[in-house]
Amino acid sequence: MSEIKKLNPECIWRNFDALTQVPRPSGHLEKVQHMLLEFAARVGVEAFKDAAGNIVMRKPASPGMENRKGIILQAHMDMVPQKSNESTHNFETDPIQTYVDGEWVKAKGTTLGADNGIGVAAIMAVMEDKTLVHGPVEGLITADEETGMFGANDLPEGELNGDILLNLDSETWGKFVIGSAGGVDITATLEYKEVETDKDDAAVKIVIKGLKGGHSGLEINEGRGNANKLMARFVHEAIAEYGARLATWHGGNMRNAIPFECETVLTLPKENVEALKEAVAEWCALFNNEYRTIEENIQFFAEDVEAPATQVPEEIQDNLLDAIYGCHNGVLRMIPVFPSVVETSSNLAIIDINGGHAYFKLLARSSRESMRDYIATTLESTFSMAGMKVEMSGEYGGWDPNTDSEILHLLEKNYRELFNEDAIEQVDHAGLECSVILGKYPHLDVVSLGPTMRSPHTTTERCLISTVAPFWELLKKTMAEAPVK
Repeated sequence: MSEIKKLNPECIWRNFDALTQVPRPSGHLEKVQHMLLEFAARVGVEAFKDAAGNIVMRKPASPGMENRKGIILQAHMDMVPQKSNESTHNFETDPIQTYVDGEWVKAKGTTLGADNGIGVAAIMAVMEDKTLVHGPVEGLITADEETGMFGANDLPEGELNGDILLNLDSETWGKFVIGSAGGVDITATLEYKEVETDKDDAAVKIVIKGLKGGHSGLEINEGRGNANKLMARFVHEAIAEYGARLATWHGGNMRNAIPFECETVLTLPKENVEALKEAVAEWCALFNNEYRTIEENIQFFAEDVEAPATQVPEEIQDNLLDAIYGCHNGVLRMIPVFPSVVETSSNLAIIDINGGHAYFKLLARSSRESMRDYIATTLESTFSMAGMKVEMSGEYGGWDPNTDSEILHLLEKNYRELFNEDAIEQVDHAGLECSVILGKYPHLDVVSLGPTMRSPHTTTERCLISTVAPFWELLKKTMAEAPVK
């Protein structure tokens, strides 16, 4: 039996454990959708899958609570599929292997999926518990949040009946999120004709790994290394000093995760290989010195490989490298009235250069629409100057804070009564589905909350056990005291 089933509260951890047994990476949700519908039928609540692939569950009010405002509990079913180099895990077929490490629940070699599986598990706990006191409750479990909020964006209007939305996708207990950033995906592509590699050249693979990576919204302010940007610095020197040429580049794999690994294949004159390898060792020491106290063990090394038959044309190589160097990455500006919160940022998430095709993917975020447009145009200009085709997609707006929210005040009151301390109101730089859902249901009163999680979107993702029980207690008390219509 899984050891996390024994944790308190059992109703949430048991359901979360069940979710870990069902593959649910973004884009492959058929199994978890089927599991959730089967669960709803088993516990006797209405449920259906809508046209966007979301699962909606409905539970009627407890006797005497029919006059209360309806509450929508919202979470997303998909998880980010990241694994360590050593892991053989297949996210489309294999269960997540969880374990308890002191105060935390973690996964072996992969992301844990507590983002947002804990929120889904809480909805399941509400739906199955016949002893709870509450008004009308709906569970909205959205599809493919991590890859573009597709479930929320395609949520049909008129489908939801509630008046209050509690988003269960926040990641610091004791903080109620009342606003979040909007964002837009930027994709830059270039088709080119490869040229033959000099038959007398050697080839080396340059690898950087061991970076922390992390959530490009929640952890972009921590100054963590971006594998693509660090690699660009070395490749620039390799071209200028050692006559290197670029053959391939592969870095990052998720638009909303800071890339923690990157590898390139370079060709160069054989007589320069040893000098290049010496330079790799020097850059490894430099990177670790630059990021001391932030990154723990950056690995940067070179391996001899068979020379590829073709490589990137020199002019294209230089243009692409200029674009990587020139594009903004990281925090651009903090919110003037919340100076501890990031307002605008971008993440150079994915670079893939191979076989005559160059592909860059970035996610730009801002809580201010004008600044989101500014950073997006900045990036577009950078890549356009390199001759790349640039497309914007997946645009979503920010969520404006409402400090007069009725449900916020109820949550704050209940938090104070339960735990004898005040909660904190917060605006997040991470994108939440609240803004998209509000665009379709503008009457909703919205707050986001959840237990503490750290390093989502990485293989060190973890959930703080001690925060799940108070989260559950607050959720139950708030549903029992839902405002009258």
